[in-house]
Amino acid sequence: MIALNLFIILGSVALLTLGAELFVRGASMLALRLGISPLFVGLTIVGFGTSAPELGASLSATLAGSTGISIGNVIGSNIFNFAFILGATALVRPIAIAFPAVRRDLFVAVGVCAVPVAGYFMGAVNRPLGFLCLVALALYLASAYFKDRAAQASIQARAEEEVESALITADPRALSAGRFWLQVALGLAGLALLVLGSRAFVYGASELARAMGVSELIIGLTIVACGTSLPELVTSIVAAWRGNSDVAVGNCIGSNIFNILGILGVCAAVAPQPVDAEAAYIGLPVMIAFSILLVPFIRSGSVLSRREGAVMLAGFALYTAVLVIRAGA
Repeated sequence: MIALNLFIILGSVALLTLGAELFVRGASMLALRLGISPLFVGLTIVGFGTSAPELGASLSATLAGSTGISIGNVIGSNIFNFAFILGATALVRPIAIAFPAVRRDLFVAVGVCAVPVAGYFMGAVNRPLGFLCLVALALYLASAYFKDRAAQASIQARAEEEVESALITADPRALSAGRFWLQVALGLAGLALLVLGSRAFVYGASELARAMGVSELIIGLTIVACGTSLPELVTSIVAAWRGNSDVAVGNCIGSNIFNILGILGVCAAVAPQPVDAEAAYIGLPVMIAFSILLVPFIRSGSVLSRREGAVMLAGFALYTAVLVIRAGA
């Protein structure tokens, strides 16, 4: 049984790698075709698309009555996105991003951390708060879209040149309608592989953890959170490696916003999501701390350097060690 679960985990990694490559190409082509920025695509299409596994895992856990896994998945995924994914991506290649371009979205990602905090003091993220989160998500998307369209009106030629040179190597056929729909199909296929691969990973890893007697919250904070965040990890690394750092940063910020406003909002609308003391004393402070820490890191020279990435990875390693020690206590 252990060998089977390990085989499932290894197979899922292969699916995730292929899916991320296809998804980044398709999403970037969509940005070029529609005249929107790679950053906006990363914040929305890529960020929300790669969060599909988190939505599936949390909603499934909610319907099964395992709200500990659901809330743990949201909190743990946000920690993993900012601490591990951006840290690992910066080690692969320092992430250059203009702070003014992400300032609003980064502050939104920090601000939405108040939702699970409010849920703790209220006893749970209840249905009214869940619906409020969904309304806030819709307003955020509308605001982000119109702001991006206005900004792109003045820099459209430059944006097209950058995306074209980075992704389609100045191939004029890439702008044809037939080639466009082919890229969309590849992007959708990539997203499907990302979802399938992450679900397989979560299944194999969760079965191993349950056999060791690990609690639902710890499983949600660690295995499920990391497993369902693998699409973000692979997508961000692939995007950074291809020189598309806007997509990499937007992916993580957009995923964190969607995890709370979208995933937690949907799950709370289905059933109240209790935030217990263990989540409040461990997960929430760490999630807020990493969200705030990212602001000065990106602001310093508008680059997330390898050294700063290493600091974030070290913090994540310490956080994981604490969880493991508590689980074994």
